Amino acid sequence: MPSEPSKAGIVTDESSGERHIPESVRPDGSTRKAIKIRPGYRPPEDVEVYKNRTADAFRNRGSKGGGIPGAEGLKDDSSSSKPSDPAASAAAAKNAKRREARKRAKAGAGAGAGEEEDGEKVTDTKNDEKKVEETVVDPEVEREKKARNLKKKLKQAKDLKNKKDAGEGLLPEQIAKVIKINELIRELDALGFDAEGEPKTEGSKPAEGKEEEAS
Repeated sequence: MPSEPSKAGIVTDESSGERHIPESVRPDGSTRKAIKIRPGYRPPEDVEVYKNRTADAFRNRGSKGGGIPGAEGLKDDSSSSKPSDPAASAAAAKNAKRREARKRAKAGAGAGAGEEEDGEKVTDTKNDEKKVEETVVDPEVEREKKARNLKKKLKQAKDLKNKKDAGEGLLPEQIAKVIKINELIRELDALGFDAEGEPKTEGSKPAEGKEEEAS
């Protein structure tokens, strides 16, 4: 009784042990004769290829299993046999809540920083406005300030003149101050002050006579 044909189409007679390829019919209707196979010959189609599991795993190392022989089967078995752990699920949910809380805290901190920055901008604006107001000088204040300065110089010049009249010797720069007495009085008069540095009142007359210049 012939056996099942091999991959190459070879049939072995179990009683005699002879091998042959049975006759067959070609597409054109002609008959292809049977071919006897000599003992010991094995065509390439019937040669079993040895499969090295380690080599196959190395070639398939990028696929599931990581290239370790038997790892894929073990992983599948462990994943299918091991039930889901409720504690692990609870821990994952807790971690998710913590991440969400951190995100909210970070967003709140960013909003607070924005409000603080806006507050600083408002403060800077107020300070700038204050500086602008300070830079606007009141003409009346400036006039009084200049008058006080002239009054001080006039007093010093008069004191030096009195010393000169008393016979004391003066330095050249002191004599120059005495010479400027009338000039200081004119500047005070232009600012609305009398020869004593006091503000003029309505109806007051200009001081008669001026201080004589020192020679």
